[in-house]
Amino acid sequence: MKKRFKTKRRKLKFKYKFIFFLFFFLLGIFISYKVLENTTKKIDDKELVQILLNKSNHHNSIVRKVFKKLNMSDIAVDIIDNNYKKLVVNNTKNKSAVKNTNSNEKIKNDYSDPLIYLYNTHQTEEYKASNFIEYSVGPTVLMNDYILEDVFNKNNLKTITEEGKIKDILNINGWNYSKSYNASRILMESAKSNNPSLKYFIDVHRDSLKHDATTVQINGKSYAKVIFLIGLENPNYEKNLEFTTKINNKINELYPTLSKGIYKKGGEGVNGVYNQDFSEYTILIEIGGPENTVDEVLNSTLAFAQCFMEVIKSDEG
Repeated sequence: MKKRFKTKRRKLKFKYKFIFFLFFFLLGIFISYKVLENTTKKIDDKELVQILLNKSNHHNSIVRKVFKKLNMSDIAVDIIDNNYKKLVVNNTKNKSAVKNTNSNEKIKNDYSDPLIYLYNTHQTEEYKASNFIEYSVGPTVLMNDYILEDVFNKNNLKTITEEGKIKDILNINGWNYSKSYNASRILMESAKSNNPSLKYFIDVHRDSLKHDATTVQINGKSYAKVIFLIGLENPNYEKNLEFTTKINNKINELYPTLSKGIYKKGGEGVNGVYNQDFSEYTILIEIGGPENTVDEVLNSTLAFAQCFMEVIKSDEG
């Protein structure tokens, strides 16, 4: 009897010790996580883009670490050294052209006022997040805008990115998420009022499909697929379609299989306009999906930038 009682006590003692150990073990993990979380450096979309596109900085150790942590060192460095360099204006050629004739001064001044307006009706659409001790990166579609803005401005196509919050406009007006296009319309009208020179309006979105449906390999590089959307409820949608088709055709020419084409949307239960009645040069593009990585999205955004510039420079003469 005494032996059985001692065995019971031993088991009970061991049980309490185990529970005590488990409690403090889990508590230690929780405290460590909180400490790391509080010391994490946050990178927003704009800062991330500067890291990706600033060629003069990408060789330093901190940025190299970011590339490594994002598992994109090879691809990202290759993009920056090759694709991005091709898109940036060749300063030597520009300087010699300006010296040759005064007419080139006029061409340069044509774009001294904003020409392109970038915005996101659905600002909270995110891509695949990368979380680690040094940095916390949760890129949204706003990242695309900053990439495009950087490329366009370096090509003398003055561009502004909308940073006003759609959520704030929805809250002020008591609107739900379905009224996001009404909210972005307010921002568009305000931008146009303040910058009458604006001509091209690009609404950048993200698809909602799985990775295999939003990704394609082109020449050994991984790209996030793009798709254009045209609203059929816009009475003058043919003009928007004509402009979007030019860009889509250029993508098909330079980056075959990158574009999933032009999706025409109308009828009951859909918006059907997407603010494309605002201007015949208003386009809606979806780049990638929630599972696409930063480097895949960067590849595609640079590809789109190149094709868009070729089209409008041809149109602008």
